[in-house]
Amino acid sequence: MFCPQCGYKNDDGAAFCARCAASLLTTPDDAQTTVSYPPPSDECADVDAEQRPVKGAALVVRCGGGLAGEYHALDDEHERLTLGRHPEADVFLDDVTVSRHHAVVEREGERYVISDEGSLNGTYVNRRRSDRSVLADGDEIQIGKYKLTFLAP
Repeated sequence: MFCPQCGYKNDDGAAFCARCAASLLTTPDDAQTTVSYPPPSDECADVDAEQRPVKGAALVVRCGGGLAGEYHALDDEHERLTLGRHPEADVFLDDVTVSRHHAVVEREGERYVISDEGSLNGTYVNRRRSDRSVLADGDEIQIGKYKLTFLAP
């Protein structure tokens, strides 16, 4: 059964969508036998370094899970950001391909480093799988279906 809101294929007999929680129950008025769904949008939010709402370094979610455009500051108060599927992660990435404790971005002196925390599906920096990378301005990070951009201070 496909979700009428997001098009996700759910198990037959499901009452709610596993992705967006929309109701999958039809009303008796539904006489329609065929439903079409637009393909999921793979559009990414633009990152405008001049218009960012945070000072200093930041991670910006560009694509994935309806989080596009979210900024996560890396500053004196937040020198370390955890990324993962754990509800208490600083950057919560709700995707089954993301580990609970997937990766960490932290400041080391004047530079920022991303480290994979032993995830099953890996962390990619500029489309290359990486266990640990020093981040530069504009680097693209991909974790599961999420794409993030690192903005240097």
